[in-house]
Amino acid sequence: MLTSVDTELIRVLGDPLRLRIVTLLARETLCTNHLVEETGARQTNLSNHLRVLREAGVVETEPCGRFTYYKLRPDVIAQLASQFADLAESARTATENKRACP
Repeated sequence: MLTSVDTELIRVLGDPLRLRIVTLLARETLCTNHLVEETGARQTNLSNHLRVLREAGVVETEPCGRFTYYKLRPDVIAQLASQFADLAESARTATENKRACP
């Protein structure tokens, strides 16, 4: 049973704007212009966050003419969810385990 969670991925998703981007991309594939409109973030700031998400493997790009579309990689999110589910299961059984004080 896995009892650790990908800390790098948690750090990447821990930023509120990046989490908002991931939430939006969970609904549909969007270009940078759409994400600027939806989040209200500046384009340069948004591009930096998208780069971090791309480098972490959370999103992938799809060129379309002069635009770049971003889509969420559901397998990465599913893997993280599975790690948290394993952690929760471990915590359920941990209530029976109690280390004695020396």
